[in-house]
Order: sequence, then C-alpha cells, then structure tokens
Amino acid sequence: MEYRYGRIGGQLACGAVLPPQAVPAQPLAADEDCCFLFSGATAARRECFAVSDIRQLAMPKEDYTWLDASSLADVPAALAADAYLAGRIAARRLRAVDLMHPRWPELLASPGMPARRRVHVLALGDVGANLLIGLRLLGGDCIREIGIYDLDAARCARWEFELNQIVMPGGSPALPPVRILSAEQLFACDVFVFCASAGVPPPGSGEMDVRMAQYAANRRIIAAYARAARAARFRGLFAVVSDPVDLLCQAAWSESNRDETGRFDGEGLFCCQIRGYGLGVMYARARYYAEQDARFATFITEGAVYGPHGADLVVANSLMDYDDLLSRQLTQQVVKANLQMRALGFKPYVAPALSSGALSLLATLRGDWYHGAARLGDIFFGARLRETAAGPETELKPLPPLLLDRLGQAAQALRQQQGAKLAAKGEGCCDER
Repeated sequence: MEYRYGRIGGQLACGAVLPPQAVPAQPLAADEDCCFLFSGATAARRECFAVSDIRQLAMPKEDYTWLDASSLADVPAALAADAYLAGRIAARRLRAVDLMHPRWPELLASPGMPARRRVHVLALGDVGANLLIGLRLLGGDCIREIGIYDLDAARCARWEFELNQIVMPGGSPALPPVRILSAEQLFACDVFVFCASAGVPPPGSGEMDVRMAQYAANRRIIAAYARAARAARFRGLFAVVSDPVDLLCQAAWSESNRDETGRFDGEGLFCCQIRGYGLGVMYARARYYAEQDARFATFITEGAVYGPHGADLVVANSLMDYDDLLSRQLTQQVVKANLQMRALGFKPYVAPALSSGALSLLATLRGDWYHGAARLGDIFFGARLRETAAGPETELKPLPPLLLDRLGQAAQALRQQQGAKLAAKGEGCCDER
C-alpha cells in the first residue's frame, strides 16, 4: 500500500487515500506538524489522537489493548519504512484524524492553547470549592483567570470574596484572579470544569455504591450543559469531575452530538475535547496504602491504575513484577477507601478535589502526565494521559497478560453499565462530589 503526502488548507497530511482538495506536498519540512488520515467508524473510535507508536496506525479497531505495547499490530512495510512519519511520532507531532467524521477538516490543525488559560468552574459545592482553592494557589503559571458559576449566587459571592483575598506574602507571584460568571459566559473559556451534582447520599445512608447512585440525576445535569456547549460551539477542554466520571463523559459526548430530534449528527463536542477526572485520587489512595503496608511497596515506583474509578477499578502492584493476588487485594482497599471515610462520619471529597481535580487539571494544562479518562473505542476509560501538540496521548507500556485480562473485564463491565443506563433511560466508579 502506498502512502501519499498532501496539503489541505496549508496543513500537511498523509494517508493511503487523500481527499480531493489535497495538493502535492514536497519537500517535507523537518519540523512540521502532520496529520495521518484514516477512515473509522465514528461511534467506535476517537476522531483524533496523538500517535505515540507507528503500529497504532495499522490497528483495525480501538479499545483497552491500545494501552499495551505488546498488543499492537505489525505495520505495512511502507509505513515502517517512512522515516518522516517516525520523526513526527517521536516529536509527538503526528495527529491521526478520522476522515469519516462529518467535521474532519476542523481537526486537521491542532487547536492550540495559550500559555495561560481561562478556566471556568461550574458548581461550588464541597469538591468545586476545594478544587478552586488548589487552582488559585498553584495555577499562576498556567491559568490566566478563574471564572466561577453556581445556581446559588451567595456561594459565588462568598468564593469570589474569599479566594481573591488569598495572596502570597508581598503579593508576588500573582495568583490567577477569580471572577463571577453569568450563565451565558460559561463557555467563553479554554477549560470548562463540570463539578455539579444533584446531591451525594449522606454518611450512614446505606448506599454502598455512592458513585453510581448519583448517575441518573447527574446525567440530566451534564446533558443540559453539553447541549449548551454545542450551542456555544465550544472548542476548549470539557473536564468532568462529577460522579460517575466515565459514564458522564460518555453522556456529555453523546448528548452534545444530537440534534433537536435526538439524531446523532456529530455537531457537538469532539470526544478528544472531553476528559474525566476521577482516577487521580485512586492512584493517590493506592500510594497511601502502599506506604502503610510493605506488601504493596512496589506500587510506589512500579505500580499503575486503570479503568473506571469505582468497583471495576484496576490497580497493578507492579508493571515489571506483577502479582495478581496482591494487585487485587490493593484494588479492594482502594475501592473501599471512600466507605472507610464515610464510616467515620464524613464525606470523602478533599482528596478527590485535589488529587483528581486541581492537581490533575494543572498537569493537563502543563502537558505533564496525569491519571484521567479519555475515550478508547466506544467507552471512556481511565489511564495515564498527557496533552501534546498533536492531541491527547495515552501511555503505552508492555502489560502483563493477567493485567491485560483485568483491563478487558473492566472495559466490558463499563460497556455493560453504559448500555444498561441508556436502556433504562430509553436510549437504546468514581468519587463523591
């Protein structure tokens, strides 16, 4: 198979088939961004992603196996011999774009982001307020301004008043200012952070899976804001912090891409715009238990977390010397950590607000690795991620077969949950907020 290069509106592109508007591209600049054009099923693949291994370009489908370097397919000889593509991949400047998406031309050029972003936060409950504190204190290098919005005007007034009175001794360095937004201004930003929740069951309520208990009500809320993002033609990052993160990410993508009749039209959020922020605290809790118990000590330097941050979470004690029994024991402790806090009579929201929320969001803005949920195939699935000039990148490492089996089970459980929730809604786990 021959791969050709061309320019589309000035953007360099490569593919086995180029669209008619492509013009020949020679010579190839050594430091140029490039798009690799493929054709996939829009509902079952990301419409764009940063290519981190040339073998990803030959994969017939996309799922959890994309996290395993040992599972990737061999590439055609023409791709393997293309030194230019290899160089773009090494620099993380090769962006894969699906020609089957109805708005593929919009994806050719990386949207780019200013060095310091405008971040808007929706809902100032326990998680939203603590997340705000973290962003205000630690985000001066990458946040220009923080906008806040809540249905309770008094909350907005309180946090604008309080947060703008937090300053460094001597007033330097300056911290990002906080201002109150109107509903119409919510999507005039680079990053929209969804922290809204219809209510978290109180301690002692008897709810065992508190995260999933919030799904139906929170789905209705995020659906409304996803449709608002569509109406605003929002092109920034849509960050989901409310529970259950993975399913709400899917709901935001699905709802924003339906017209007034409910027909999917692809005119809303790209899935590459949506991230879920729940896995960071699960990684932090695994480290906490590893520091308390020598049996799990390898997790600190060799461990990993994957999947939904709920009952189907996957914790690996080590990627180099994987022990399935120890990993499952550590997973159970992490999954039940929120119940341990609730047994003390408190809602567990401080660590989630900071580890999953503020600190992971700041890592996102800085281009550092963080734990979050991005779309893989037809589900949003938790892994280690980073943002590159070419788009979102999922970390790729050789995974032990037993661990890969667990990822497959977690992905299938999440897929079944997703289908069951849609069926219950009539459309054919995570932490408390």
